[in-house]
Amino acid sequence: MIDFVKDVRLWFAPSKLRDEGETPDYRFSLANERTFLAWIRTALALVGGGFAVDQFLPDLRWGVRVGMALALLAVGAACALRAVNHWVRCERAMRRGDDLPPSRFPVVLSVGVGLVALAMVVVVLLGWTKR
Repeated sequence: MIDFVKDVRLWFAPSKLRDEGETPDYRFSLANERTFLAWIRTALALVGGGFAVDQFLPDLRWGVRVGMALALLAVGAACALRAVNHWVRCERAMRRGDDLPPSRFPVVLSVGVGLVALAMVVVVLLGWTKR
């Protein structure tokens, strides 16, 4: 828990990372930033998908539409928060010369998106519209 609080503080003061270990090869730091940006693009796509489901599928039952939209928005928000946390953890590990931290989040993200996609397939096949 203490490491998580320290990680969150580093989200807002990344210059404090310089106090940890030695400066890694800049190519590794840039690769870490590109990975961060890929996660952010994924988060933005999920948030956009959530809004699109809510706005452009008005014929769906309210609960189905809102449920799918909220699921996409929640997974997008989690992805954005995880992106910055993963960036900090990787940067710290590189500076300390540690192994890069493992992450279960790609599995969580895949399962979340897969479940929403499966729900959308069911909705399309069953045609849950307003009556």
